[in-house]
Amino acid sequence: MASPRHARFAARSASAVAIIAAVLAISAEAEPLSVEEVTKLCSQADGPAHCGRMVEEVQLPRLPSLAVRDKLDLRVSLYPSGTTTFTDTETLHGGRSYSLWDFMSEINTVVLYVTDGDDASFLLLQRTTGRKIELPADPKLSPDRQRLVTVDFCEDRCTNEVALWRVTRDSVRKELSWRPAATWTDASATWKDAQTIAIEYSVAGATTPSRLTRRLADTDWVRPPAQ
Repeated sequence: MASPRHARFAARSASAVAIIAAVLAISAEAEPLSVEEVTKLCSQADGPAHCGRMVEEVQLPRLPSLAVRDKLDLRVSLYPSGTTTFTDTETLHGGRSYSLWDFMSEINTVVLYVTDGDDASFLLLQRTTGRKIELPADPKLSPDRQRLVTVDFCEDRCTNEVALWRVTRDSVRKELSWRPAATWTDASATWKDAQTIAIEYSVAGATTPSRLTRRLADTDWVRPPAQ
């Protein structure tokens, strides 16, 4: 007969296997669309909401156990049980829409693309808690799974900053931000390592994009006001 100590270990092991299996079932084919793929899809769209729906049509078959589209409703599964429903609304000014964009299996978090009229943003749904966090741009997860980075630059209605978000099991909160001295018209970021971000950006009048790196240890990051 196994000792209680061994029995508890076996139970934890079985639970861990079940969790891993559940995540793998969802994420086996889940990969974020490349910039080229999104550009190709959305060049054929007649607006932001249509762009989001075209991306969703690609992602839903890749994530069959994660979400289901039923007309205006997008039902997203929570873990270990339950669902959250996001319902599109239609108004004279275009309404509000939700589209499945990505799934970050490493932190069990769904990324939704949200449009409100001509405005677009992103919404995180943490599946273990059901918590929702609004972000201004498509988030990129750090290699150590501790942070997200967003870059949101455009000529109108953007935050025009690079932002770092701290990830915990129960929340995602803004940790640091930085704004360049020059005016950027567009930008994107990737993680070189857990402490370094590579940014590609464009400025008005330039014929080619520029690049820079920022480290988390840089001293000119700005912390948000205490909540």
